[in-house]
Amino acid sequence: MPIGISDDHTELAATVRKWAESQGSIAAVRAAETDPAALEPWGSLPAEMGLTAIALPEAVGGGGGSLLDQAVAVEAAGYALVPGPFLTTVVAGLLHDDPDLRSGIADGSVTVALGIDPRAVVGAGSTTHLSIPTEDGQVVVPSAGVAITAGESVDLTRTVGAVDGTATTAAPRELIVLAAAEASGIARWCLDTAVEYAKVREQFGKKIGAFQAVKHLCAEMLSISESVTAAAWDAAEAADQGAEQGEFAVGVAATVCFDGAVEVAKTCIQVLGGIGFTFEHDAHLYLRRALALRAFVGDTGALASGLSACAATGVRRSGDIDFAGLDAEFRDAARTEAARIATLAEGDRRAALAASGYLTPHWPAPYGLGAGAVQQLVIDQELERAGVERPDLVIGAWAAPTILEGGTEEQRERFVAPTLTGEITWCQLFSEPGAGSDLASLRMKAERTDGGWLLTGQKVWNSIAERADFGVCLARTDPEAKPHAGISYFVVDMKAAGIDIRPLRELTGDALFNEVFFDNVFVPDDCLIGAENGGWRLAVTTLANERVAMAGSKLGDSVELAIDLLGELSSPSAPERVGRAIALAQVVKLLGMRSTLRSIAGQGPGAESSVAKLVGVRSRQDSAELAMELLGPEVFTSSERALAANDLFLRNRCLSIAGGTTQILRNVAGERILGLPRG
Repeated sequence: MPIGISDDHTELAATVRKWAESQGSIAAVRAAETDPAALEPWGSLPAEMGLTAIALPEAVGGGGGSLLDQAVAVEAAGYALVPGPFLTTVVAGLLHDDPDLRSGIADGSVTVALGIDPRAVVGAGSTTHLSIPTEDGQVVVPSAGVAITAGESVDLTRTVGAVDGTATTAAPRELIVLAAAEASGIARWCLDTAVEYAKVREQFGKKIGAFQAVKHLCAEMLSISESVTAAAWDAAEAADQGAEQGEFAVGVAATVCFDGAVEVAKTCIQVLGGIGFTFEHDAHLYLRRALALRAFVGDTGALASGLSACAATGVRRSGDIDFAGLDAEFRDAARTEAARIATLAEGDRRAALAASGYLTPHWPAPYGLGAGAVQQLVIDQELERAGVERPDLVIGAWAAPTILEGGTEEQRERFVAPTLTGEITWCQLFSEPGAGSDLASLRMKAERTDGGWLLTGQKVWNSIAERADFGVCLARTDPEAKPHAGISYFVVDMKAAGIDIRPLRELTGDALFNEVFFDNVFVPDDCLIGAENGGWRLAVTTLANERVAMAGSKLGDSVELAIDLLGELSSPSAPERVGRAIALAQVVKLLGMRSTLRSIAGQGPGAESSVAKLVGVRSRQDSAELAMELLGPEVFTSSERALAANDLFLRNRCLSIAGGTTQILRNVAGERILGLPRG
């Protein structure tokens, strides 16, 4: 998904891409190999479309838009590989509060090269002005008065030159924000190109996209591309949210976007194979642009260190939502009800939350409010404001919606309300020793008997089975049917005769999981949910009106521990490593936020929600390992933080297994999101 979420931004991005393609942006780059003059029109062409002045004030001929508006256009230009000084001119217009300069940028009479190091002024030699570093910061001067030594650049789409001087400046915020947006466009083109090729290129009698190795490469490109886009989007969003919020968001973008674009461009060529290594294919042009862009903004390791320094002062992204007035119809009622519940004794709050529908507002009445995304988020905010914490339904949050979806009215009354009030605790009985991610291969038998069914077999990895009242169980009711078609969905009384629950110790030393053995366990007919042999659909479905939530500002226990340790560490690499961990953790939150904003906008789910698990697993596992490394010899002590770090590292190993292994999820992402063929 591109940076823009709104309909206006989607339309703007599409318009820019169509315009660039109609003008022959890449053809001009190729023509410039023998005729450098082929790029000259691209100095003024973007201004003719109004693209250089989207975020400039109307008083100077600009569009008066936001930095996010401008980022949407820059991303689309990056996708189309718009050549020339478009990026540097736009940045200079935002950076320098000079009405004459800005008016010239708006009407196309002024183009600006920009460098933060005098040895690498991007666009030099092809612009009317230069923005160059001095001891006092960036200054703009006419190109005609400056001696420029033409340079060599790996990027064939832009000129570069050197000017006299020794001063250097840090990359200004405007440059990082818009360069990150361009990086997003580059990454997205590379992803699209690789995926489309993988769908049609054949080897060994199959489309190469059916090969798991290629599928995983494409899924990883998807994860990185979505991460780059999310970080670039937030950097632009944070521009008007204060200096601290902006600094943090820009630090995340600087840490994620430029390395990410390079990695996706490299992988694109890998998927393309030999054709990708030819000069004739456009892939190398995007790799070259990504490499030059990363070099332009500076050392990403140093930028990551700057992010960790920012986080060490306590700065975190707030994650506030602009509802654009859509929350008004829900706000007063939610605030009043949340305040009422807050006055109750702690032991009475759960019942009040359940009765009001505020415990699960996304569920249909009478168990919830049938609330849409905006109302759900407003209720979350008001409960938090009032200091009311919702109880965790654990497995009940999966079991009850399935019963609401496929159960009878009697089953709903019997199971759903007691789940909300805490009278019923659930476990899940899906996985088997031979059927983990591949549930269609399960062997648990359910045989017909008078008044019900007899279940025989084994389930495994069943958390809280030892104390659950009921379990939701998949069993095979038709062994002759196709694997997915012969499965039924049951509710099992965990105190029934014939059930043997045995704890399984995890590698942490705890026993949170169990294996459950069934020996002719009787399940009455009224505990079959939905139709006989209709269990597979129920197992994979959820309510159409799904839960929407916003993450808090905390980055996760391991990352927060790593930040706390920064002041004690002497390792020169620690700030960069912690900064990269911060950036990845923040990206996970941003993916969730973008998914939520799509829900508010009434759009279907994008790729973010699927990518969030893949990126989130990596973030939590890597940061837990980092925390242990940073503690050094202290991990051998019984200090509170050493024990916590050890436990987090060991416990988080399950994250890439539980709920579908990372490898299976990459297959799913490749097939369901990217449309690659099945193997």
